[in-house]
Amino acid sequence: MSTFAKRIEEVSLNSWPPLQSVIYDGWILRFSKGYTKRANSVNPTYPSTKDLSRKITRCESIYSQKGLPTVFRLTPFASPSNLDQYLERRKYKIIDRTIVLHLDLRMTKIRLDTALKINPVKLDRWLEIFHRFNGSPVGDQDVHREILRLIPSKCILAALRYSDEIVACGLGVLEGEYMGLFDLITSPEMRRMGFGTGLVSRLLEWARENGALHAYLQVEKRNAPAISLYARFGFQEIYHYWYRVPEDFVG
Repeated sequence: MSTFAKRIEEVSLNSWPPLQSVIYDGWILRFSKGYTKRANSVNPTYPSTKDLSRKITRCESIYSQKGLPTVFRLTPFASPSNLDQYLERRKYKIIDRTIVLHLDLRMTKIRLDTALKINPVKLDRWLEIFHRFNGSPVGDQDVHREILRLIPSKCILAALRYSDEIVACGLGVLEGEYMGLFDLITSPEMRRMGFGTGLVSRLLEWARENGALHAYLQVEKRNAPAISLYARFGFQEIYHYWYRVPEDFVG
């Protein structure tokens, strides 16, 4: 796997910080009260040296103490290289295969719809919009707020406006020359009307205006409409990841 892909992996982890983390023999253990698997998983990012069986058992113990299931987030460059097969033998199942897409902003022409405007909004207002569109429990807002406040890089909490109505929202996180797009969502009543395209266009414009050379995002492999949308911009897959979870995992 290329150095470039590993760099994207690092900035994506930075852009969605956990409330707590522990580094354990090259693995990053992330904890965020159960809100999103990204922020509550073992990320075996760097070389591992300890006995694998004992190491997994130790991770299971740590997550159990926090009242969380033990979730492994695996990439093609996870360490050690046989970890996925080992977890399968321990009855961990695969869920949520996800594609990481990249766009070279230096080679991209961004087309903007002048009828659509993007506005930065305050954190609490953005959370109200996002969770209303997403239909998620009100309690999720508190942990989501904590995560967003911990983002160390420059970011934009954006709302897309059409006429006098907010029709979509999203998060852009800029670390150096890399811009990550997260939490992209359109109002359920306004889907399939081009507003998702408009939101991405405006976020990419903001990224380029603020010095980004690369844009990246993560999308579940089963989300064909979103993958098709991003392909029209020229996003291309650079790697993928998936989760290994216990057999009785529900979520």
